[in-house]
Amino acid sequence: MTETINIPEIPNLIHYAIPFFILTLIIEIIVTSKKQMESYTFKDAAASITMGLGNVFIGLLAKAMVFGILTFVYLNFRIFTVPFVWWAWILVLFADDFCYYWFHRISHENRFFWASHVVHHSSRRYNLSTALRQTWSGSFMSFVFWLPMAVLGFHPIMILAQMSISLLYQYWIHTELIKKLPNWFEAVFNTPSHHRVHHATNPQYLDRNHAGILIIWDKIFGTFEPEVEKPVYGLVKNIDTYNPVKIAFLEWYLMLKDVVSSKTTFGNKLLYLIKPPGWKHDGTGMVSSDLRKEWVKNKKKSPDQ
Repeated sequence: MTETINIPEIPNLIHYAIPFFILTLIIEIIVTSKKQMESYTFKDAAASITMGLGNVFIGLLAKAMVFGILTFVYLNFRIFTVPFVWWAWILVLFADDFCYYWFHRISHENRFFWASHVVHHSSRRYNLSTALRQTWSGSFMSFVFWLPMAVLGFHPIMILAQMSISLLYQYWIHTELIKKLPNWFEAVFNTPSHHRVHHATNPQYLDRNHAGILIIWDKIFGTFEPEVEKPVYGLVKNIDTYNPVKIAFLEWYLMLKDVVSSKTTFGNKLLYLIKPPGWKHDGTGMVSSDLRKEWVKNKKKSPDQ
């Protein structure tokens, strides 16, 4: 298939949303200050906003590349052709959200993808500015999780538009001001409560609630965890820097350092790119599943805690 399809260009929704981001950030800062909540620090918020701005500028190049690759796959390998009709947007919502779930989950379970995604989890605060703390490198490789959509016949513009919609949806759930929403909403959609769990370092919360818009995938694939105790945000091993360049590339450096300097076989060196964060070839490392098992064991010993 070598034909082209003339579809009107869909504007970059993230760019249009920037004034909304600014306004809601100001409102949240004012409200949390009045409530005496320690949600914001200047250095942390500044670092997050800088990461967000960098992501937007780098994204201009990345999206051009991704659009080209998706278009190539769509024109040459698609099985079906999904038309631009109203019901197709319902399909693209579910398809995109399914792809996002697996991208997000694997970004926590595979160190290579974690090296870029860790940026979003590096803040010890949880507020709307944290939503803006985005990767500078991930856009150049995360698109592989969406290639099946092009093969199924979703037009690249539909895919990229829904990816932007998903990102916009996930902005508002980065807040502590909203506690719980109605039960029916909590049962189906990703919410601030569900996403606070995802950002927490409490052992029972690690690698849980990978949802984009719909929480149903976590419930189907066994990664759902409700918010019970107060979340502690950040990383299992926090980084002590507000330098945007270090935030963006520190994990890449540490991962490649493990690959190059570890005294082990070539096969084990490659496993540093594949295994979860925290894995060590000599068995001394602790990954999220190990920390969770340890928490379960301690809980059984002290059931009253």
